[in-house]
Amino acid sequence: MEIWINPACSKCRGALGLLDEEGAEYTVRRYLEDVPTPDEIREVLGRLGLEPWDITRTQEPVAKELGVKEWPRDAEHRDRWVEALSAHPKLIQRPIITADDGTAVVARSEEAVRDALSR
Repeated sequence: MEIWINPACSKCRGALGLLDEEGAEYTVRRYLEDVPTPDEIREVLGRLGLEPWDITRTQEPVAKELGVKEWPRDAEHRDRWVEALSAHPKLIQRPIITADDGTAVVARSEEAVRDALSR
């Protein structure tokens, strides 16, 4: 199990705390420092069953600068979104847990973290 975190994020710290309480074995990826490649983002999206716009933090200043809210949300523009997430990792919703069964969850709630733990 791997968890993508931003240490400054309270949701990330909460998820880590719950993983520790449950004695989970996991690795931490500080994705702002160890930036995911476009291929890694595509892989995680496949595991999440989501599209890149589903995990984009559209309220971040860089999102507003790029105007991502106005970008088309379709297959033709999917790579543009993925490239933006890799180029500007602050746009990636967090935390993301990749579970041992090959799935992943955006673990913003205790329920989502427990769901990842059960996989």
